[in-house]
Amino acid sequence: MRIGFHTDAFNSAFWSFEKCLKWARDNDVHYIECGLIDGVSWLHGLGYQPHVALYEDPALLRRKMDDYGVRFSQVDAAYPLSGEDGPMRGVPYVLKSIAWAAQAGSPCVDTTDGLHMPEGMTETESMALMKKSYEKIIEVAEAHEIIVNIEPHGHFTTKPKFMEEMLAFVDSKWLRMNMDTGNTYIAGQEPTEFLAKFIDKVSHVHVKDVSASLAEAVRGGQTGIAVSHCASGDGVNADNIRTCLGMLRDHGYTGVLSLECEGASGPMIEKSLSWIRATCTELGIKAS
Repeated sequence: MRIGFHTDAFNSAFWSFEKCLKWARDNDVHYIECGLIDGVSWLHGLGYQPHVALYEDPALLRRKMDDYGVRFSQVDAAYPLSGEDGPMRGVPYVLKSIAWAAQAGSPCVDTTDGLHMPEGMTETESMALMKKSYEKIIEVAEAHEIIVNIEPHGHFTTKPKFMEEMLAFVDSKWLRMNMDTGNTYIAGQEPTEFLAKFIDKVSHVHVKDVSASLAEAVRGGQTGIAVSHCASGDGVNADNIRTCLGMLRDHGYTGVLSLECEGASGPMIEKSLSWIRATCTELGIKAS
C-alpha cells in the first residue's frame, strides 16, 4: 500500500498547494490528493488555498510535482450530484476534471452526493438523476482511462443499499469506490461492514479517525466529516481503521491510504502519519 494525504488538511492553515508539496517532500510522502477549483478564486490566487484550479496547466504542474517527488493519487471533484443542479453544475465540473486528471497524471477522480436529501425530490427521482449523470461521466472516464470513485459522504452514499445501486449505474471497471473510514462511522455505519460489502470496488481509501466528543454528539445524525480534528489512532474509530487495514491487506489492496485530518491545529497530521506507518508495520503491510 502507499501512504498519501489530502491537502484539505491545510485548509485552515491557508497554505498554497506548493507548500503542501514541500510538506510531502519533508515528510517522505509521495502521494497527494487535492480539490479542484473550476474558475478563479481570490483566496486561491493569493496562495491561501491548498487546492488546484483547472486553469493551471496540468502538464506543467505534473513537472513541478516530479521535482518534489510527489504524484497525485486522486483529485477531488466531489460536487454533490444528487440535487437538481447536479447535471447543470456537477457533471460539467466532473467532466473537465477527468480530462485534466488524465494530463496531470492522476489515476482517479472523486465524486459524491449531497449531505442531505435534495429538497423537493424523492429518493427515486434523485437516484434516477444521478444514474443519468454517471452514465455520461463514465463515458468520458472510459475514453481517458480514469477511475471515477464514489465516496460515501452524503444521504445516499453512506447507505449500503444506495451505494450498491450507484456502483451498478454503469457496468464499467472505471466506476469504483473511495472508502472513507470516518464518514461511514459518523453516518452510523460500521466501517468494517461497509468495507466488507464493497471491498472488490475499492480503489482509494480515506483514513479518518473520529473524536469521542464528535461521535457522541452527531453519530448517526451526519453523513460526513469535512476534516477530522482528531489524529488517526487517537479516536473511537482507531480499531475500525486497524481492522479495515487488515481486510485490505488480505484482499491484496495496493492503492493509496490518504490521510484526512487537520494539519494546522497542532501536529495532528504528523501524528497520524506516524500512527499509520506504525500500524501498517504491525499488520505486516509494506507501506511506501
